[in-house]
Amino acid sequence: MAKAPAKADAGGGHTWSPSRSAAGKYSPWLIVAIISIPTFMEVLDTSIANVALDHISGGLSITTDQATWVLTSYLVANAIVIPISGWLSDAIGRKRYFLLSIALFTLASLMCGLAPNIATLVVARVLQGIGGGGLAPVEQSILADTFPPKQRGMAFAAFAIVVVVGPVLGPTLGGYIVEYSSWHWVFLINVPVGIAAWFLVETFVDEPDQVKKDRDERFKNGLTIDYVGVALVALGLGFLELTFDRGEREDWFSSGFIVMSAIIAAVSLVTLVIWELNHKDPVIDLKLLKNRNFALTIGVMGVTGMILFGTTQLIPQMLQQVLGYSSLDAGLALTAGGLATLVMVPFAGRLSGLVDVRFLLFPALLVQAFALWNMSHLTADIAFSDAAFARLFQAMALPFLFVPINAIAYVGLKQTQTAQASSLLNVSRNLGGTIGICFAQTQLAGGLQRHQSELTQTLNPLDPNYNDWMQKATSVFGGQGDATTPLAVLYSQMQRQATMLAFLDVFRAMMVVVLVVAPLVLFMRSGKTGGAPSGGMH
Repeated sequence: MAKAPAKADAGGGHTWSPSRSAAGKYSPWLIVAIISIPTFMEVLDTSIANVALDHISGGLSITTDQATWVLTSYLVANAIVIPISGWLSDAIGRKRYFLLSIALFTLASLMCGLAPNIATLVVARVLQGIGGGGLAPVEQSILADTFPPKQRGMAFAAFAIVVVVGPVLGPTLGGYIVEYSSWHWVFLINVPVGIAAWFLVETFVDEPDQVKKDRDERFKNGLTIDYVGVALVALGLGFLELTFDRGEREDWFSSGFIVMSAIIAAVSLVTLVIWELNHKDPVIDLKLLKNRNFALTIGVMGVTGMILFGTTQLIPQMLQQVLGYSSLDAGLALTAGGLATLVMVPFAGRLSGLVDVRFLLFPALLVQAFALWNMSHLTADIAFSDAAFARLFQAMALPFLFVPINAIAYVGLKQTQTAQASSLLNVSRNLGGTIGICFAQTQLAGGLQRHQSELTQTLNPLDPNYNDWMQKATSVFGGQGDATTPLAVLYSQMQRQATMLAFLDVFRAMMVVVLVVAPLVLFMRSGKTGGAPSGGMH
């Protein structure tokens, strides 16, 4: 590829050079389409198996709680690999690591679909998480290196489709598969897609000479592996994921397992920060956080992941528990939001290259807060269209968060730092999502108990309204000869209302979090996402 002149970075005086582009002789937009396929497949897998747990437990003759390890094992492996994927990409080679990740993810998907027991399935899910952990960070790194500053917004718009629509379609697609086929195909569907993606990447994606030179320069004295850093990442993020994922099921700190996991995670993560900041070749480059824009985007990305993953789980759960929807119908309520995201993504990509990103991010966060406020005013008698519209309104603003965040994050960074930066961005998104789901479920459980207690206290036999309702109910059910029926109906309605009120509390709490974080974007350095990483070396 002919060497083009470097382009100035509006965000800090650095330059962007096409010498690290993965496009080679092909169109960069073809590369976007190709590398988005395996990433979409992996992001989809973070949620597609959720609706299949009952079918998996029945098919393998295990309890539902045992089946949840199918989710936990994947998330833990994913959480460990994502932060070190930047280093692995530099050490192994960007294209080679991407191909290895696709191959492992695809092979592990086949193992999942053929698993005869829960032990095999959990091992396969661990391997799947290891393979999947490198896909999104490497794609982001390739996009940042391949596209010139003014086009980066549109490139990351394509990436936004992957990370936003994937988790939304997961429950719907998973529900459809288990309803009309078997749970095995939740995993086997990845195999032909993965094989096709591997050959497309091998054929069309280039490993430019500059990337090879940068790697040779970095490791000219030999490859030194930060074993301590890798171990601390595995212990810290692995046990942190376990704590968040299993905490609610194990009743939090009343469980010795959760206490032990939390202690190991805390000690390991504190030690990791100290170790990595003082290591000459760290597995995670935490010094990137000295860049104010990058540090702020990490925080905003975490909150965005929290809202996306939290509401993606909460809305179908609310429809199932309060309105009795099937998993497929509940998932369909999110589909309108996915379509809205697809429509708005090109606009977000275009504006990211033209407008100061602060004027995109701040209004988008306010829209998220308003959408959550709207959700907090739903009732137990909502129609399907009400839930779909609530999600639609929220989903329209998501591209105006994901696209600018991903584009501006690299402003002022060296091009050789894009792999590490991509890893940290994905850690932030996934960890934010984990915290969001954990926060939502904990708040939901506590709110349900509180509202049950409050509503029970209103059922006073001395209250004329209570007596009036009981008399009417007795006359309606009296012919059935069961004096307990009115009380059973009353208790069922009380449970339904308490559950709905608990969901509304969670939406309200998320709204507060968004409003607290929103002003942070105003402290970002002004500029359009025309900024680019520099071509400098470490």
